[in-house]
Amino acid sequence: MTRSDKSELSKTAAGKVVVSVDAMGGDAGPGPVVAGMAIAAKYNPDLRFTVSGDEEELARLISRRVNLADRCEIRHAEGVVTMDEKPSHVMRHGKGTSMWSAIEAVRDGDASVCVSLGNTGALMALSMVRLRKLAGVNRPAIACLWPSRNPGGFNVMLDAGADIRADSEDLLQYALMGVSYARIGLGLNRPRVGLLNVGTEEHKGRAELKIAHDSIAEAARIAEFEFVGYVEGGDMPSDRVDVIVTDGFTGNVALKTGEGTATLIREFLRAAFAYSPLSRFAALLAYTSLRRLSKRIDPRRVNGGVFLGLNGSVVKSHGSADATGVAAALKLASELGRANLPERLAARLASLDAAGHSPLKIEQRYGTQA
Repeated sequence: MTRSDKSELSKTAAGKVVVSVDAMGGDAGPGPVVAGMAIAAKYNPDLRFTVSGDEEELARLISRRVNLADRCEIRHAEGVVTMDEKPSHVMRHGKGTSMWSAIEAVRDGDASVCVSLGNTGALMALSMVRLRKLAGVNRPAIACLWPSRNPGGFNVMLDAGADIRADSEDLLQYALMGVSYARIGLGLNRPRVGLLNVGTEEHKGRAELKIAHDSIAEAARIAEFEFVGYVEGGDMPSDRVDVIVTDGFTGNVALKTGEGTATLIREFLRAAFAYSPLSRFAALLAYTSLRRLSKRIDPRRVNGGVFLGLNGSVVKSHGSADATGVAAALKLASELGRANLPERLAARLASLDAAGHSPLKIEQRYGTQA
């Protein structure tokens, strides 16, 4: 059986999706990971897991969850990639770790998606080495969902931290990958793409942004998406755009700022409604609405960044994620497994290249980097 055959079986056999989980990479160990798996399994009956980590500890934790007993395959891995390890060191010495084992399950076709709470840099480095980049992709990107006023409730932003550098060709590739993700993940036939800048005026921004602006505008006519031009930070949660394109440094800062602000608002609301007996009574009257608002701005419920541009799907969860956050990342992973995202993205890039409209060729028509 070939690797592609095994991959298809891991995604479609009996309608089930198999997710490979790095259970040891989170800040709090495997406890929240297994608890999140139990939540995800409860609401996704077709979900199965390969779980990498300390076999004895994982067997003990999983045995306590009735709905996980017959849905998990444990793969023993003694090593753990810590948050402070350098990616280069992990690439050379990480073979016996739970992170390596989890990625390897996707590479071998035993699972369709990998989920890890571990070191982002190490996860990206191992994913690139073991899964390899898609043909025509320079740098993979991390795509995340951003709460917005759009009917679907979210926008897509990338890159969220895979690489702090991005030239004009990279930004063009991010736009194309973001469009494919928006079509698959948000069900949008013609996504609207915006390029994040310090203003919407044409003369603002660095040289690579100006080149990327013209490149993306041409690609929009070929790849059937709408390019709205430059957008600012205030547009990120708006209904003006569906995909926000930026470099990894800016994207990661924006992501962490947004998550911190959402957490702060929840804490302010909790303190305000606990201030006095009258405010507590008001909170009781508004309980349903407050609960709905709390869920809407809870960063745990949109936990999970997707690595785009690889020959396999990888979801990066926050290292500090609790069971709710892990369950959200696993839900996202199951959706990616059903959507067959890498194959569809590869087909999109290949079709552009065959028509003579590859990202590099488009970018070259608008100049080179200084």
